[in-house]
Amino acid sequence: MSRPLFDIVVAMAENGVIGRDGAMPWHLSTDLKHFKALTLGRPMVMGRKTFESIGKPLPGRETFVVSRDPAFLPDGVTVLADLDAALGAAAASAEAKGAPSFVVAGGGVLYAATIERADRLFVTRVAASPEGDTRFPAIDPALWELADSEPMVRGERDSADAVFEAWVRRR
Repeated sequence: MSRPLFDIVVAMAENGVIGRDGAMPWHLSTDLKHFKALTLGRPMVMGRKTFESIGKPLPGRETFVVSRDPAFLPDGVTVLADLDAALGAAAASAEAKGAPSFVVAGGGVLYAATIERADRLFVTRVAASPEGDTRFPAIDPALWELADSEPMVRGERDSADAVFEAWVRRR
């Protein structure tokens, strides 16, 4: 088997905002279902703040949380103090399980530290420009090619329109 791919999954507003005060500044039930479909059965890496905003391990996804706080030991996840160690553990887990990829699922610090290393980006582009304190790094078109773009069918529990985008690293 070839090495598992390294995916980033993010929901991002038109202005690059991904969060405000530890939460997403929108509610998109349809995107949460999309996120589940993209990540189920795949190991996930996330930062401590992202994990705390979710509040619990997500079912069906082995989760590696990056935190330098040795007292941070929530049940149901593996905590690692080093991003490279977390990425390595997630890749090894994906390979052992036969998963096609592993995922970085937030937050802003991890996205900025890993966008240059990822193979694919799965971006939900939210049709809004909210105030926020966390942004996704710019997607450089010299490095990334838009492979697919599909409008989200807006449900009654969605606060905005959105588009699902898939980007692949240019080789």
